[in-house]
Amino acid sequence: MVAFGGDEGGSAAIGSKVCQEESFPALQPDHLANPDANVTYNSFPPSSGPHYQQPAPWGIYPDPIKQTILVHNLEHGGVVVQYGDVGEAAVKDIQSYYQDDPNGIIVAPYSKLGKKVALTAWNQPPYERNQSEPEDVDAGNGYVLTCTSWDEQTAAEFRDERRNKSGERYPSVDDMTPGT
Repeated sequence: MVAFGGDEGGSAAIGSKVCQEESFPALQPDHLANPDANVTYNSFPPSSGPHYQQPAPWGIYPDPIKQTILVHNLEHGGVVVQYGDVGEAAVKDIQSYYQDDPNGIIVAPYSKLGKKVALTAWNQPPYERNQSEPEDVDAGNGYVLTCTSWDEQTAAEFRDERRNKSGERYPSVDDMTPGT
């Protein structure tokens, strides 16, 4: 885990007075047949590892999404924004951030965050062509940006630096439209 010191990939950690990014060695991208599987992740919220075989469509959700599903979105290069009890104004600001650049983003509540906001991403080298079930791939790093209050500028920096850089990434961010 690296906080504010950069990571092994050479990029400096993203942060502000209210947000801190941590980097975690990524776990292998194994597919799970059951979204309710009990998985031990090495970050909170999860930023890499075993995940349910079907990702969630990109978008804003009024209810929490199972972490095993969201990790699959991370494997596809998405950024997941989850928030705890941050107040109605902060939720509206987060939704506005999403509306400004929604491709490859999921926004959902997650009460286990308490009064914080967390953004997650998984960066790793792209899988080899036709490698649908990767085994012992370079899993890269998982990233978690934890904020004690909403910071749109730092969230945008995280999104722009970390989105669509995972093993099963899309050809372009433009291919990650809401609802897909």
